[in-house]
Amino acid sequence: METKKEGIFKKLGLNRRNFLKALIGGTVGVHLTPLPWKLMDDSAIWTQNWSWVPVPGKGKFSQAHTLCTLCPGSCGISIRKVDERPIQISGHDQYPLNSGSICPLGAAGLQLLYNENVRFTGPMKRKGPKGSGEFEPISWDEALQILADKIKTLRDNQKPETLAAIDGYPSRSSMSLLIQRFLEAIGTPNYLPIPRAEDTAAIANFLMQGQRVPQSYDLENADFILSFGCGLLEGWGAPGRVLNAWGLWRREPLKSKVKIVQVEARASNTASKADQWIAINPGTETALALGLAHVLIKQELFRKEFVERFTFGFHDWPGPDGRNLMGFKRLVLEKYSPEAVSRITGLNPEEINKLAFSLSQAKAPLALSGKGKADLNGNLFECMAIQALNALLGNINQPGGSILLEPLAPPAWPEIKPDTIAAKGLKKPRLDQAGTPAYPFTRALIHKWSEQVQKSNQPLIDTLLIFSANPVYTLPDQDAFKQALQKIPFIVSFSSFRDETALWADLILPDHTYLEKSEDVVAPPGLPYPLYGLTRPVLPPLYNTLASGDALIKTAGLIGGSVKSSFSWSSFEEALKQRAEGLLKAGPGLTTYDPAVPVWEELKKNTPLQADYQSFDDLWKKLQAGGLWYQPRYAFQNGDKTFKTPSKKFEFFSTAIERAVVDLAKTKDPKAVLTSLGIKAESDEALLPHYEAGPSLVGKDQYPLRLIPYELINLSSNGLPNPPYLNKTLFDDLLAKNESFAEINPATAADYHLRDGDRMMISSTKGSIRVRVHYFSGAMPGVIFLPMGFGHRAYDEYQKGKGVNPLEILDISPDPLSGLPAWWNTYVKVEKA
Repeated sequence: METKKEGIFKKLGLNRRNFLKALIGGTVGVHLTPLPWKLMDDSAIWTQNWSWVPVPGKGKFSQAHTLCTLCPGSCGISIRKVDERPIQISGHDQYPLNSGSICPLGAAGLQLLYNENVRFTGPMKRKGPKGSGEFEPISWDEALQILADKIKTLRDNQKPETLAAIDGYPSRSSMSLLIQRFLEAIGTPNYLPIPRAEDTAAIANFLMQGQRVPQSYDLENADFILSFGCGLLEGWGAPGRVLNAWGLWRREPLKSKVKIVQVEARASNTASKADQWIAINPGTETALALGLAHVLIKQELFRKEFVERFTFGFHDWPGPDGRNLMGFKRLVLEKYSPEAVSRITGLNPEEINKLAFSLSQAKAPLALSGKGKADLNGNLFECMAIQALNALLGNINQPGGSILLEPLAPPAWPEIKPDTIAAKGLKKPRLDQAGTPAYPFTRALIHKWSEQVQKSNQPLIDTLLIFSANPVYTLPDQDAFKQALQKIPFIVSFSSFRDETALWADLILPDHTYLEKSEDVVAPPGLPYPLYGLTRPVLPPLYNTLASGDALIKTAGLIGGSVKSSFSWSSFEEALKQRAEGLLKAGPGLTTYDPAVPVWEELKKNTPLQADYQSFDDLWKKLQAGGLWYQPRYAFQNGDKTFKTPSKKFEFFSTAIERAVVDLAKTKDPKAVLTSLGIKAESDEALLPHYEAGPSLVGKDQYPLRLIPYELINLSSNGLPNPPYLNKTLFDDLLAKNESFAEINPATAADYHLRDGDRMMISSTKGSIRVRVHYFSGAMPGVIFLPMGFGHRAYDEYQKGKGVNPLEILDISPDPLSGLPAWWNTYVKVEKA
């Protein structure tokens, strides 16, 4: 029995090759501009009636500099002011990360500052039913005392572990470390960072290179970019930096020297503007990476010197029991021939061979992982396979390569000394099972946590703190998370904004916006050199808000005892200053940047770096003025100290996974151990990068199509409100009035008797959403693509109810080994509405 997808291809005489031919001619022109400044009819009407739009008066112009933290990229920005009132945001050209470039969301950030319809203007407590969003204002003294009393009661009842926190701050920021410190002082292990792609990359780096740090790339010095679904023009990594890099690649003299190849199932802006677009079946990137590895090894096109000197597990070798263990070379040669990979990916074997040869001929080829904006988790073995490809190309810790950065020194904060209550609570098991033998490499699993909370008859969590996160909007399977929230007696939101999650809170302790407070940025994603940034307020707080760091310090003081003594600072600013003292241990750095000397050129210099500060007081003064400390140097070399693995080498064969299996095998047989870890492969293959198809959660005859969410550079997809001005940047085939459009290949639409513009229902096992049909030849047949950033059920009239959120009907589809949610394995059905 043929599938719907097979029927579509047969019906229209399509195969993969003529599908690509047809769409290259028909759609590339549509995507020539990454940001089309086109007015939608209805959005033009919306913008005519914004009563809160600030109209600057006449006055003295001035300028201030800070950082944009609306995404983890944290670009440097300049604020133009009239009589100290901010009126415009632009990129800061003297900040090395982005050198003056800025994304649309960053440029429109002032709307989030001034729009009191999306902000909380002071502390509040709930007065209506839970989830109703009905609040009444209270004083800060009352609000903080309510929280302190609640936590003191938990500790008095010997139940500190029933406190939990969800953290959306970047993992290495002082604010994130402060939240963890607060939970440790209270005595709870239930710390839950929002899942991100950097979590997957950090685990992959730990398994192969021995350090739990996110991936870094020397983009600007690469001459061949092989991007596995990275939205380089959709806001990937630090958007300002990547947009600058793209401009560098496309300008002479590099235009003819740098090749960009995009691998994904949709003709995104990145795919359409790349030198080559390779459309493969969703979720098969791992197989393609291993197929390329097969060709490189078989044709002896890999960098033999690097592989022989600096890697472990490439060749077979005798194990302790005398058995010959499988190496990476034998695995890919036996199982990932171009013909075998073609059957998985849909890519012609000849194209796999050509791509591998092109890679081998480049001087600095670089394979990138992290789909979309790199906000969403990826497949762990996919990340490992792509990094294995970089190892074969010999481009690890080399100019234009994949970089392994040492983490910056931890804060010079006093050590926490938990009291007896806290010590007992910290020994209690985490509810999400992260770090246990079931998920040995993962630091948190928020969906597992919510499952435990939801199914328990007794409240497992009494009090939940939520920082800089909107999980009701951003997590897959949102109904399950909401059901968990209903089981939690007391919820506290520290959000600046009236987001979907804050509506469920019992207490609101609103933070300042990023333009009104000080916080730090530590090593933004993907950056190949150490950087520490400091945001500075560009104006006093507009409303009765309080920095969340100060709120925690004040609450700790009200709780008293060992909790108070663990937070001895008078303010969060003081804690930031103490954290910055750790920079002195990191070696000499610079606090100013000259754009005439590009940082990527400085990175290759071998000359010693001379610090431009004399003491810590001098450094702190310059940090406050310029918000910048960085080290534009990197020792491009490999040796015994480069890799922190047991073998002291890059590991194709992961000894960390092997240890986890051995530890579990003491009580189970090895096959059962691999199954418990979610790994389908057997024996040695399980310890090497390999392809595993996503789990079939439903019958494909009932749900024959795949749903893939995609991200836009001009819309926030991390749960923040979208500045209404950005509605003007949307195509009218993304949103019309209140309706989202789903991209569907005309061949697929024809099979379901759907016309362009029709309304249709998309249904998964998690629910249904109604959308409009948008014929798009750049959508792979059999796959539905739906934009993220719409479908808010909170905020103001310009966002609430505008379009749909695809995450509402996504399956969690956990990654086999890490347990983190994946995003491309939701099967759906469609019908005309």
